[in-house]
Amino acid sequence: MVESLKIKVTIAGRVYPMRIKNENEEEGMRKAAHEINKLVAKFEENYAVSDKQDVLAMCALQFASLIEINAINKDEELIEATEKINKLGVLIDEHLKK
Repeated sequence: MVESLKIKVTIAGRVYPMRIKNENEEEGMRKAAHEINKLVAKFEENYAVSDKQDVLAMCALQFASLIEINAINKDEELIEATEKINKLGVLIDEHLKK
């Protein structure tokens, strides 16, 4: 049985206790918290936002939109690669028939 580790991360000035499985997960959590805190600071600096909840919602939207944009781009790349493979298949078939 894998024993979980306890860590604490600070996000937007609040401390959150977390349980993680390994050091890689800890590193990922700490990097994510760091990125969130950077984005919180950026939003607070650039926009007149007084409520931390609004800032955190904006952060969540920013990160979620990046995930969705990457998924869309990957889908488009997959479609493009599939089309190229199909064209190559046609060219190979035509060449083999000669």
